[in-house]
Amino acid sequence: MPIKIILWTLLFYLIYCGFLFLMQRHILFPLYLIDTPSKSEDHPFVEKIWINTSFGKTEAWFLAPDPMNKKEPSPAVIFAHGNGELIDFWPDELKKFNRFGIGVMLLEYPGYGRSEGKPSQKSITETFNNAYNILIKRKDVDPARIILFGRSLGGGAVCTLAAERPSAALILMSTFTSARSFAKKYFAPGFLVRDPFNNLAVIRNYPKPVLVVHGKFDEVIPYSHGMALYKSAPHATMITYETGHNDCPPDWETFWRDIEVFLSASGIIKTIE
Repeated sequence: MPIKIILWTLLFYLIYCGFLFLMQRHILFPLYLIDTPSKSEDHPFVEKIWINTSFGKTEAWFLAPDPMNKKEPSPAVIFAHGNGELIDFWPDELKKFNRFGIGVMLLEYPGYGRSEGKPSQKSITETFNNAYNILIKRKDVDPARIILFGRSLGGGAVCTLAAERPSAALILMSTFTSARSFAKKYFAPGFLVRDPFNNLAVIRNYPKPVLVVHGKFDEVIPYSHGMALYKSAPHATMITYETGHNDCPPDWETFWRDIEVFLSASGIIKTIE
């Protein structure tokens, strides 16, 4: 009798793991929770770009620096948003990079918004590499001063890019060490994770400055993840805010001052008086 119970328990566990294996991308990429605009809103300061990939076109927006400050090629940020967001949510806030003379490329994930394809680590990596190639060829961008900025899931996207392409700095906000670290939350083995996004492995070998920003009371990606990333990076700065996940940072003006200090200390920009 006990043997039958063990066998049935094992069978149900294997079925459960199989279900998780098939459904995990719906958890990691919850497209069904995001209301997608039928067409993108027109922003006077946004240049819209379409990135060609093997699975179709993905959307990108470029926010150019203030033309008055553009005496030479400028630094540029590649930004990757969280898994429940779209690039549509970010131009008004991230345009503040322009105050520092920095351009911003907002990249959409495959399958998100108006972009074709399906999201996965492989398709995101292809998208970000192709977009990077377009960005560094722009005459108004300095390819030696590319900053990678990822929020939440976006940290995985930019870390994957950082492992393959050169950059001047890396900013990780509310980011995890790896997707496999969450497998235990679902009582599943880590090897079942199809999109591991091993950020910790990338950070350990990243030679340039890293800024880790994390909320102390983050209920989605625990603060311990941010601390682990900070301690593993050879050249890291850690900023802790008294917040959770979705309200990080608590004050954007404070955040932008922190960003200016980090980019200035990294030699990417000159401090604005």
